[in-house]
Amino acid sequence: MAVPRTAPILVASNRGPVSYTLGEDGSLTARRGGGGLVSGLSAIGPDANAVWVCAALGEGDREAARRAGDSHLNPGDTGGQQVRMLDIAPDVFAAAYNGIANSVLWFIHHLLYQTPVEPVFDAEFADQWAAYEAYNAAFADALAEEAVDEAVVLVQDYHLALVPAMLRERRPDLRIGHFSHTPWAPPDYYRLLPDDVAAGVLRGILGGDRAAFLTERWAGAFADCCAAVLGAEIVRDGDGDGAATAVRFEGRETRLGVHGLGADADFLRQRSRQADVDERLTSLRAQIGPDRKSIVRVDRTELSKNIVRGLLAYRRLLETHPEWRERVVHVAFAYPSRQDLAVYRDYTERVRRIADEINAEYGTEGWAPVALHVKDDFARSLAAYRLADVALVNPIRDGMNLVAKEVPVVSERGCALVLSREAGAYAELGDDALVVNPYDVEATARALDEALRMSDGERADRTKRLAAAATALPPQAWFLAQLRAL
Repeated sequence: MAVPRTAPILVASNRGPVSYTLGEDGSLTARRGGGGLVSGLSAIGPDANAVWVCAALGEGDREAARRAGDSHLNPGDTGGQQVRMLDIAPDVFAAAYNGIANSVLWFIHHLLYQTPVEPVFDAEFADQWAAYEAYNAAFADALAEEAVDEAVVLVQDYHLALVPAMLRERRPDLRIGHFSHTPWAPPDYYRLLPDDVAAGVLRGILGGDRAAFLTERWAGAFADCCAAVLGAEIVRDGDGDGAATAVRFEGRETRLGVHGLGADADFLRQRSRQADVDERLTSLRAQIGPDRKSIVRVDRTELSKNIVRGLLAYRRLLETHPEWRERVVHVAFAYPSRQDLAVYRDYTERVRRIADEINAEYGTEGWAPVALHVKDDFARSLAAYRLADVALVNPIRDGMNLVAKEVPVVSERGCALVLSREAGAYAELGDDALVVNPYDVEATARALDEALRMSDGERADRTKRLAAAATALPPQAWFLAQLRAL
């Protein structure tokens, strides 16, 4: 039976706003998610008939998708949002998600390959790429079925890079936008990809009316890749710095946009003052001890987050500035990520090992230099934001990095921010942060020392300016800006 076209606004993303757990008795328990997209979609209101298309990620999701069929999930599970969850075959999903999206496209855009030995694009890769195409086609089919005439479709991220062009073929009447939440690789690195794949990803995004990014830098890199790989014409701003504004290719023009996703100040301030956060704050303060400063980091153990070099910089701080021993604690939240991939499991173990080594080398009976937490706990993260004297955000490369924006919003006494120049947030926060080269452990150690020595007044002043910049485009405004631009 054909799905009735009802949606004037659609969002497509790999992960949806709800996930399901399947009980032994066959019951399904729904858990609603958070984040910028959930907050943003809520901004358009329940009467807009917006539909969110996402993939089933686990067995509980797949069972919920099967029970729904071609219909939407139970609105009682989704907070009233209309959600269509796609039951993509598990082997196709795994090859597309782990094989291509997370092990190839993510690595390309974050410049993570050890090029003497990787990548290797062989027959296995070709099979995985075919799965990625099939996965994107499933989204294009569902969006084409759901959208009313001339609907607006916002496609999210590197998982769905092929969808705009596929959807354009199926429904040329639609207004289609794609948003990249990651960095974009420069042409020389991007061309590590096989030529047909490199061109295919770009052609996929150029199938949309608009391609949007978190910073001007990433938009410019995308345009440079279009010129280098496809020979596309780049339209540039004639008034300012010559920033790319559109890409012309094969008779179509795809406009470029920049929307720097900001922190949700109202939510963060309200949530960070709840009882469970207060409890964790008391516990963290006891763990740190009286009259000690804290260096806080909150990350998932993604390779791009650079947790290992952050720990090495902290160890170097203790080595070169012995006056900080027993006077500072590095509170490091390293929440395991993508543990189904061996390289991520190995990285997580390395983080644990280095933290243990620092504690063994420098710790005393009453002082553990590193307080490492690996169990995901949002309330504890907010508690750490509140008490941090220094926030360390040193990614190798990051599309934005919302932690850098969230800490100044929640900080109670002001927090010095040590920030990688390779984080997208650097474009907005760099003036009031202590900026570091993420590969330079010595310089990062010096920045940590400077941050710890910063006066209370300067720290408070910087934090106010950081918080203002960090909240300039909160999730709802970010989402609506993209809608208006289409």
